[in-house]
Amino acid sequence: MAYSYKGSISFGLVYIPITLHAAIMDNSISFKLLEKKTKSRVKYKKTCVDCAEKEIRNEDIIKGFEYEEGKFVLFDEEDFEKIKTPKDKSITIEQFVYLNEIDPIYYDKAYYVVPTGGEKAFQLLLEAMAEEQKAGIAKTILGNKETLILLRSKDGQMLLNTLFFSSQIKKNPCKDIQEEVKASELKLAKSLISQMSAPLEIESYQDEYKKRLEHAIQEKIQGKEIISASHEAEPKITDLMDALKASLDEYSAPKKRIVPPKKKERPRANA
Repeated sequence: MAYSYKGSISFGLVYIPITLHAAIMDNSISFKLLEKKTKSRVKYKKTCVDCAEKEIRNEDIIKGFEYEEGKFVLFDEEDFEKIKTPKDKSITIEQFVYLNEIDPIYYDKAYYVVPTGGEKAFQLLLEAMAEEQKAGIAKTILGNKETLILLRSKDGQMLLNTLFFSSQIKKNPCKDIQEEVKASELKLAKSLISQMSAPLEIESYQDEYKKRLEHAIQEKIQGKEIISASHEAEPKITDLMDALKASLDEYSAPKKRIVPPKKKERPRANA
């Protein structure tokens, strides 16, 4: 399997050579762009302002930072490598935290961590994090960007999540809500949440739209017209209490009550 990164993990003076492998795959259906009349493929080519539409090859492109209008300082790959420290070239764990200390809004990409040596040290770190219910916070350079990283243990595997820096998180545009919630409304809302609660079986959630899109493609191939998807009109209920009561009626079928897990003093880092 092709890897996305080759380097090492270090914590204290322990060094573990590793590779990272993307944990997420893109299985979306892709479409080509065509010119509407001729149905010919639309192509993109790189040109420059002063090249008279001449196509530019990748090997003839260099990066430049514009410090004044029309004035650039140039950087090639060797320049980027020169400013990296030895620490930047490895994933150095700086501290350990409980997993619930990190808000999910910070999560970016996920990778599997595979050791390419130092297997005992790898297993030691994996088991120690699992037993201590902790995850490691680190930084490294991926490509030409410093990246914040979370290393965690899950089901006997080591996973790495890249994280956004706090400076990358936008402020929520939602204004402060001053509405007062009645006790009766809150009671009904909590009852509805209880009725709708069930153990999560993530495998049961499928991409239904993708299935309909695949079917539509086959219909088009066979020269058939796409038939609009049928749907039931949703009832329009403007009163909040009426909407809550109607929702409770919809989920009123007897169900086994879910007993929430007992609260632990320390959350699991490998959950």
